[in-house]
Amino acid sequence: MTLKFTPEHEWIRVDGDLATVGITHHAQDALGDVVFVELPEIGRKLARKDVAGVVESVKAAADVYAPVGGEVVEVNEALRADPSLANRDPMGEGWFFRLRLADPAELDGLLDEAAYQQIAH
Repeated sequence: MTLKFTPEHEWIRVDGDLATVGITHHAQDALGDVVFVELPEIGRKLARKDVAGVVESVKAAADVYAPVGGEVVEVNEALRADPSLANRDPMGEGWFFRLRLADPAELDGLLDEAAYQQIAH
């Protein structure tokens, strides 16, 4: 599995041609208590950097972007029911959506963990 990051504080974990996307610890920390998430529709085709959803906290709202292009194949219904999962476990149970990659080469434009840590602090 490959784990990459965006400068906008999304993470993407790739396993074959499927990728799971969520927000990073830094993003959830900056937002504060998450109270609502808007997730993309299953079947929606996203281009890289398209707005895929929204995360709202007690102090701000932020767009969630698609790190790469692809088709949404699953959304995290548990997150919709309990948005605080994005705070408690942003890199695990608090994932947002899964997509089937349109072009795996787009992953090359994303940050590895060491590069992401440089901009997240």
